[in-house]
Amino acid sequence: MATTKDYRDFILEQLNLLDNITCKSMMGEYLLYYNGILFGGIYDDRLLVKIVDSNKKYNMQKSIPYESAKPMYLVDDVDNQEVLRDIVLDTYKDLKK
Repeated sequence: MATTKDYRDFILEQLNLLDNITCKSMMGEYLLYYNGILFGGIYDDRLLVKIVDSNKKYNMQKSIPYESAKPMYLVDDVDNQEVLRDIVLDTYKDLKK
């Protein structure tokens, strides 16, 4: 099942507290970048972020984005823009090293 454009648009709107978020379509799903760094994606109408040390404090559940992929963290609370911003910033902080 591919991600709907409505869900993609919703997630991008929820991430609007951050500048420099970009989204690239990839085989029916969407890759998400912050300041040019890939931090996560939208897979089957689910927001997932890469697993790094600094985002473990959010106690997110691991999920597989697609068959044979590495696990990622599933962001359950996509309605809370402030928490989403913090998750992205913490994830980005570890990935840009």
